[in-house]
Amino acid sequence: MAKSTIIGVDVGGTFTDLIMVDAETGGMRIAKTPTTLDNQAFGVLAALKEADVDLTTVDLIVHGTTTTTNAVLERKLSRTGLITTMGFRDVLELGRRTRPQPYGMKGEFTPVIPRDLRLEVPERMDAGGNVLTPLDEDALRTQIQALIDAGCEALVIHFLHAYANPAHELRAAEIAGQMWPNTYITTGHSLLSETREFERGVTAAVNASVQPLLERYVARLRAELANKGYKGDVLVMNGNGGMVSSKLVAREAAKTVMSGPASGVMAAAYTGRRAGEVNLLTYDMGGTSTDVALIRNGTPPVSNEIEVEYAMPIHVPMVDVRTVGAGGGSVARVNPAGLLEVGPESAGADPGPICYGKGGTRPTISDANMLLGRLNTEKLNAVAGGISMDDIAAVFQRDLGGPLGVDAIRAAEAVIRMANAKMAGAIRMVSLSLGADPRDFALFAFGGAGPLHAAALARELGVPRVLIPARPGITNALGCAVADLRHDFVQTINQPLDDLDIAAIHAAFAEQVAAGQAALDRENIAVREVQTDFSVDMQFLGQSHVVRVPVADGAPTTDDLRARFEKVYWNRFKVALPQIRARIVNVNCSVIGVCDPVDLNLLIDAAGRQSQATPTGSRTVIFDGHAHDTPIYWRDHLPEDVTLEGPALIEQLDCTILIPPGDSVTGGVDGNLTVQIGAAT
Repeated sequence: MAKSTIIGVDVGGTFTDLIMVDAETGGMRIAKTPTTLDNQAFGVLAALKEADVDLTTVDLIVHGTTTTTNAVLERKLSRTGLITTMGFRDVLELGRRTRPQPYGMKGEFTPVIPRDLRLEVPERMDAGGNVLTPLDEDALRTQIQALIDAGCEALVIHFLHAYANPAHELRAAEIAGQMWPNTYITTGHSLLSETREFERGVTAAVNASVQPLLERYVARLRAELANKGYKGDVLVMNGNGGMVSSKLVAREAAKTVMSGPASGVMAAAYTGRRAGEVNLLTYDMGGTSTDVALIRNGTPPVSNEIEVEYAMPIHVPMVDVRTVGAGGGSVARVNPAGLLEVGPESAGADPGPICYGKGGTRPTISDANMLLGRLNTEKLNAVAGGISMDDIAAVFQRDLGGPLGVDAIRAAEAVIRMANAKMAGAIRMVSLSLGADPRDFALFAFGGAGPLHAAALARELGVPRVLIPARPGITNALGCAVADLRHDFVQTINQPLDDLDIAAIHAAFAEQVAAGQAALDRENIAVREVQTDFSVDMQFLGQSHVVRVPVADGAPTTDDLRARFEKVYWNRFKVALPQIRARIVNVNCSVIGVCDPVDLNLLIDAAGRQSQATPTGSRTVIFDGHAHDTPIYWRDHLPEDVTLEGPALIEQLDCTILIPPGDSVTGGVDGNLTVQIGAAT
């Protein structure tokens, strides 16, 4: 299928973003509409309508969704039952015996599957895959029927050491298939064939409990699109930064957790490579949260060690994104101790911040930016009218300024500083904690609110420059349009390197490549080429955690693996342990179907650019307690080689960019802007 017209659409917690790329005509359309939380498909249709898309002319739609992410975080899951090895029903609840709060005696944790729906049957494998206790099939049938009678919609079969020998899980799934009223049956080994029963069990439980939700959602979406004339497939972004057919996505639904954030990171990497910026700290500030990631050498990091929240490890490969509850809609309040807090609670899309004029009554980050003069009241997306600056100031004075003993303006500045501190902490987490110095990277700022805060964050972190793409507010949607097809595989080996038959590693890689190629064939989407990335997870004997070691091809030697592992370990920890033997835990392979490139020059129409930067007006903006008369520019009119000195505001359809005093901004390829961070003034 020739992909001439592609739509990327991303559903966030507050807005649904869309971008349409028509490679034949060079046209591009964008749209941004409020997310419809009760049924995200309606938000997608609203975005299509706003962009005036004729679906009969569209060849491919790629969709990033928060359906599974929100379901997990809010525990709005399908009723799911678990059948496991006798004596192990509480593994999902005991976890690693950590605490939700490191200090004190409080904290709550709700397992994905409640205890009364976690049942046991006699069976047992040892770590070598040898049968210790045969599977009791009569007991299995009894427990399956009990879960059906309890109203369970999905089923998890999770037996001890199934990664070493899946025979019992396979037989149990065969029996369950004869009794269960639908196809929502997940076996632990099929989704994650590696050690650690807690992580494998949680991953399987998440997959099963979101399967029905995701399948119903994509079925509704496909039906709505077909009714409007769309004849192609809908691809769904996975958390690993690749995409998969919506007809297949529910089988491994857990892989769509972090779908939205992953698409933004993929767009950042794609944009950065074209701009010559291959080392990036990505900073995506939306309406509900902020997502950050580290990109080295143009490659987003993919990890299978992601913990979405406390005791919620989902060990399928996902882009390593860290999230904090600080978005444009994050609510600010003074706690009982008299301290200012910002987030994680969000005003969301409805009613939203006060400045949206849709009934919001609590101060948020967006309201603080409005009060400080950084947002245009006449062009703010979703404003319904009837809210003045005096109304916002009155709320800030009542809820924040009064309790803190300051006026409304100082309260708004405090809200911005608190939000920036939270976001800077998240960026430090993905850089300093991984041995990376932020000063060696550029900050890639996107999301509807990211460019408002980016320069202040860069100064806080010592980052020398900020790269702002042409359409920051719809970057996640762009990530859907530029993503490739991708399938990741992992297989546990768990043997000392010196005792290993290297041919077994080669055979495992070959099987994974074949499985990946078969998956690409099933999706029936045209790709330019197929790439394979190989790696192994290794550790020193006696250690519990592993490090990911890239491998050049699928036929490494033992000496090559040892040398690569020692190099990666040294770069990460600056420790050499030559006297300790190494162990290979897992072999991993990613099979990537590379799709046609997207020309980012289309994002800003060259015909609208002017020969010189001319302000459209000016506005008083508060910086560090001082008022500055700040010129305002419309981004689509700026010359490609523009140079501006701060303070300045650059407005566009999907966001506002703030250039503080002392900083400067220049234009570049693909309509990107680069902000050079100067000395604080």
